[in-house]
Amino acid sequence: QVQLVESGGGLVQPGGSLRLSCAASGSISSINTMAWYRQAPGEQRELVASITSGGSTNYVDSVKGRFTISRDNAKRTVYLQMNSLKPEDTAVYFCNADILRRWFFSEEAYWGQGTQVTVSS
Repeated sequence: QVQLVESGGGLVQPGGSLRLSCAASGSISSINTMAWYRQAPGEQRELVASITSGGSTNYVDSVKGRFTISRDNAKRTVYLQMNSLKPEDTAVYFCNADILRRWFFSEEAYWGQGTQVTVSS
């Protein structure tokens, strides 16, 4: 009923840039906080950045000044602009959103399928 579909991952050299997108679709009444997480091999999934419906943002310290999260509420899409990428940014990046479905009374957390980002020369 509700899907999050990510795009934009790939292979990039250190210092390069990538832009991830995540579009929500389905029977949606409203979307609250949207976020990007990442998981490197052998590591726990960590929150990279989040943005509320009002536009307030939060970042993990390791990406501050390099990554920018934004959203287009009309398109139900969240973006992650990643600049000055480092090898340690290599991970699978997952989109997450707190969504209220039509005819439901409470929000649920939804996840995208993940997109691989590899930073290597």
